[in-house]
Amino acid sequence: MHSIHSFRIRSIKGEEIHLNSFKGKKILLVNVASECGFTPQYAQLQELYEAFKHALVIIAMPCNDFGGQEPGNHEDIQKFCSVNYGVTFPITEKISIKETHPHPIYEWLMSKELNGLLDSDVSWNFCKYLLDEEGQLLAFYPSSTYPASEEILNKLQ
Repeated sequence: MHSIHSFRIRSIKGEEIHLNSFKGKKILLVNVASECGFTPQYAQLQELYEAFKHALVIIAMPCNDFGGQEPGNHEDIQKFCSVNYGVTFPITEKISIKETHPHPIYEWLMSKELNGLLDSDVSWNFCKYLLDEEGQLLAFYPSSTYPASEEILNKLQ
């Protein structure tokens, strides 16, 4: 399996998100947390989404695995993102990455054997995976790479 489009995940509101509905757009997947030093990246993620929403979807995937920095429930997370950052891009249910059974999307993203491009390690909140219009993995960016960085913008233009 070399396409992210075969996966589904529940939104923070409990609705099913079929990633194949994003065919034709790039996808930026980000593991997020509300109480992290990188949390202000939500502002740049929203700006990026607004600037490129014709060709890009950003999907925030809340995760409490790194420093317990996403302790809230789904309602708390959604309210935090909306009130503090005006987030309008999709947010998923809370997921696990580092636990015994990581979410299948992250198993795929982190394994070259599955994604066909690279092995990676999500070591903290706000790591980013960029996928092309066909659901193929293009790049992995660590937390320290900001959403509006040249590295990411060059891949979007």
